[in-house]
Amino acid sequence: MPTKKFEKFVEIVRKLRRECPWDREQTHESIRESLLEEAYEVVESIDHKAWGGLKEELGDLLLHVVFHATIAEQEKEFTLREIIEGVSEKLVRRHPHVFGTTKVKDAHEVKRNWESLKLAEGRTSVMDGIPKELPALLRAYRLQDKASKLGFDWKDKVDVWKKVEEEIIELNKALEDRSNDITDQVEKEFGDLLFALVNYARFIGVNPEGALRSSVDTFIGRFRYIERSLKRRGKEVRDSTLEEMDQLWAEAKRHGR
Repeated sequence: MPTKKFEKFVEIVRKLRRECPWDREQTHESIRESLLEEAYEVVESIDHKAWGGLKEELGDLLLHVVFHATIAEQEKEFTLREIIEGVSEKLVRRHPHVFGTTKVKDAHEVKRNWESLKLAEGRTSVMDGIPKELPALLRAYRLQDKASKLGFDWKDKVDVWKKVEEEIIELNKALEDRSNDITDQVEKEFGDLLFALVNYARFIGVNPEGALRSSVDTFIGRFRYIERSLKRRGKEVRDSTLEEMDQLWAEAKRHGR
């Protein structure tokens, strides 16, 4: 374990905090968005299997951890040592099948025990601990997964899909009923439909956040193909017809973009 290198890294961050005008001005709140951005860059590297990039992004994420700890130390909130001790104790406490005598059959039972242990630590609900800042699809997926671990779940994916169909019908009714406040009611029913689709995705082993990210990337790639193709013809997207763009979209799809 490169202890001395880690200690040197921590001292570099502390020196920047003492001597760099920009670093001295930062607070937990001011670098909050940067922390989120770095976490997403880590995820992007994993999605693209860019292991060299992942190494760099993990370094940037580690920088944020140490930087927040340095701010906290200066403000007498907590220390880096307390962070490390706290997470070490938590890992041991939540893995009694590794560090204790508890017996488990499989990974599913490990997850069930994990949720029970968190409740024993003082949480009032298994719904606690899922940040509101998560993208809504991912948050829905995690909340449903937590409930499932405690037995609150559908038995069969056929029934889950029936729920999706039911939500589609309710959305269509809301769209047809002009007596309602269309914005509020349609938005609610559309949200219910998305929530049901997330549940179905979970049942068939698909992470909806990752699936949608992949579809978004595909859309971007194909639309850029349209833009490049039109530019080679001396045209811009705004000057072309829908039929022309559809043809290029199909062409991009045939080329596997």
